[in-house]
Amino acid sequence: MSVKAEWAKRPWWLNLILMFCLFMTFIYSVFDVVFKPLAEDEDVWLGFVFTGWGAKVGGVIHWLIYGALAWGIWFMRPWAWWLGSLYTTQVAIAMFAWPLLQNEGRGVMVAAIAGALFSVPCIAFWRSRELFSGTTAAPAL
Repeated sequence: MSVKAEWAKRPWWLNLILMFCLFMTFIYSVFDVVFKPLAEDEDVWLGFVFTGWGAKVGGVIHWLIYGALAWGIWFMRPWAWWLGSLYTTQVAIAMFAWPLLQNEGRGVMVAAIAGALFSVPCIAFWRSRELFSGTTAAPAL
């Protein structure tokens, strides 16, 4: 199968999310979890910042989610739909909450814009259930 045919299996926005998940799995998360000093590490969930060991644990969870999503989106597995939908929902909430929490509620406009922008992939995921029929065979491990 050609590369073009492989990428044609998914809409462009899902290919972008796949590329992002691959980057986060093989480049960013490796640096974040393995090489970033504990004193400098921060991880954000639902707009709340975790530091130190909490950030390392959160980083490992992010790493696992990105790896699972990369695998699931590549093979269009049904579970990747709900995982991607839930995770992008968490990101949209975090991007709305972050400016409010960091600026003591003064970042309302920034929160609204960021929340709206990150709601786009969230809504796209929630509306794409039929794409994840699970018909592409994944190789046995």
